[in-house]
Amino acid sequence: MRAAARDLVLTPVPGEGDLGLVDALAQLTFAVGGALGRIAAEHGLSVVQARLLGILRDRRPAVTELARYLQLDKTSVTKLVDRAEDRGLVRRAPSPRDGRSVLVALTPAGRRLIDQAAAAFESEVADLVAGLSPAQRSGLSASATQVVAADARRRGFDVFGVDAATTRS
Repeated sequence: MRAAARDLVLTPVPGEGDLGLVDALAQLTFAVGGALGRIAAEHGLSVVQARLLGILRDRRPAVTELARYLQLDKTSVTKLVDRAEDRGLVRRAPSPRDGRSVLVALTPAGRRLIDQAAAAFESEVADLVAGLSPAQRSGLSASATQVVAADARRRGFDVFGVDAATTRS
């Protein structure tokens, strides 16, 4: 099959050792998601709790922003934050720019927990990509970043831009 036609259908070419983009990404998602699930559970977290704490590592968003990041409704995120706050992992603070808004931030205990989980997750991902050359890892990182950034823009936020009011104090 010609490369241009193959790019359009995103399917594997028999005998070439390539799963095709759709299947490869789906299976990569399973591998990464499985690692995240294992690491979260080992640290007493659900995957969505780990995602919440991970988001809070470098920002202090409002609940509405968290809902966009997590792709959940505001009520679900409020309950998620309530549970994390009950565990002493996050705290709420009034927004200095909008009195009606509440910002969510990690507590020192939440920071320690997510830093430990993140280190374990990084180790798992390193194992997943151990067979790639440095150039291949760099290319995978660049491609994944482009895909994630484009998806975030479609959902209304910039994964690189951190508003000054929502950054860590």
